[in-house]
Amino acid sequence: MTADVDVLVPTCGRPAALAVTLTALAAQTGPTMRIVVSDQSEGAAACEQPEVRAVLRYLRARGIAVDTLRHLPRRGMAEQRAFLLAQASAPACLFLDDDVIVEPGLLARLHTALRAQGCGFVGSAVHGLSYLGQLRPEQESIEFWDGPVVPETVRPGTAAWARHHLHSAANLFHVQSRLAQRSGPRLYRVAWIGGCVLFDAAKLRDCGGFDFWQALPAEHCGEDVLAQLRVMERYGGCGILPSGAYHMELPTTVTMREVDAPHVLLGLPPGGSGTQTGTRSDTELDTQIDRRVDGRVDTQIDTQTGTRSGTTIDTQVDIQVDTQFDMQVDTQFTTPVGAVVR
Repeated sequence: MTADVDVLVPTCGRPAALAVTLTALAAQTGPTMRIVVSDQSEGAAACEQPEVRAVLRYLRARGIAVDTLRHLPRRGMAEQRAFLLAQASAPACLFLDDDVIVEPGLLARLHTALRAQGCGFVGSAVHGLSYLGQLRPEQESIEFWDGPVVPETVRPGTAAWARHHLHSAANLFHVQSRLAQRSGPRLYRVAWIGGCVLFDAAKLRDCGGFDFWQALPAEHCGEDVLAQLRVMERYGGCGILPSGAYHMELPTTVTMREVDAPHVLLGLPPGGSGTQTGTRSDTELDTQIDRRVDGRVDTQIDTQTGTRSGTTIDTQVDIQVDTQFDMQVDTQFTTPVGAVVR
């Protein structure tokens, strides 16, 4: 029997995180689901590690179908996602990163919204709870859909692209906490969403899915963003509030980010697709700029630690996002020794 939703989980070298992600899925109610894990771990397979095998037994005992696939060699995240999409047979597919915890009931909310709107995707942006103590009111602007979700074109440098700031750090969590009194979920406009996105599978395929992977080098980023931009332009897409997805804030497994898929394949000018500080983690030490046009996740330029010479430093990112549009993001904050900033 075909499930209502196929949950597609790409993973690489993160058995502990994968175990947590899969365990949280067991608490979902509502639509029937099948889980497909595509493991690109080098060396020992993540799905063969004891913590993951224990969770797989638990899921299957609960009556949840799980397929674990070993998919090597690695040809980049776009190919990995294309492979996962090819395994999907359900009407809807949830692309879920292996470092995201979903709260009970989230899948049902996403599925209900997708069916009601008839749009291309509904996503749940991930919260970075290590940033609960940071308030960034200038990044908390939100545009709700007052009517049906309709197609729209979003590109770097446009006003709509600035929506991505809402998904940095714990910004969205602060917004939804203030609006907690309102009844029922609300849908809002997005630039893109990383880490937890439910697609109408037919609409995603109609827009080409991730078949563009062959036009990219193996080392790239932004594949999920490119797919969302294409789907949004033809069918519309949105975020859901409250979000019930939480980021584990682990180091990224995609370390080479010089090639942004939207820039290469949409003919956009070079220089980065936008900035997102605060949700998707990368490496731990030093100051890094994460260029991911994602999530998991991922057009983003994340500023990370600042541990130089054992002192506390001020990390300032002054990024010219797109000179054509004169859009500049200046982010400045103080980073304690040993901290990792997203």
